Amino acid sequence: MEKKYDYKQQMDIKFKHQEVIDVSKIVDECQEKWFNQTLTKINNSVARIGIIEGEYHWHKHENDDEFFFVLSGKLYIDLENKTIELNPNQGTTISKGVMHKPRAPIKTVILMVETVSIDPIGNDNI
Repeated sequence: MEKKYDYKQQMDIKFKHQEVIDVSKIVDECQEKWFNQTLTKINNSVARIGIIEGEYHWHKHENDDEFFFVLSGKLYIDLENKTIELNPNQGTTISKGVMHKPRAPIKTVILMVETVSIDPIGNDNI
């Protein structure tokens, strides 16, 4: 049975090439606690904005690396053996196959770069 999560995941590509992407406007309009919006496609990857507060679930991506970059707020990424703390203007890449759980104690805005085919919910979530 597939688990249901209270995340708003907008996988549609919101902006075409050569269009201005106004992240501040997206943040101002967001009413969700955990919101992802695909911004644009870059070759076989996408850039997504995440506006988050609270905890995601433990999961991994078997075939895809995932890059997180904090624009504002604070992001923790729990791994099985440590926690990575990211502040504004800091980022990290989580390797494919690595179990992780992102969490944000305050409203946090992040930029993510990942393959166009990735499922943000992940594989083998627990």
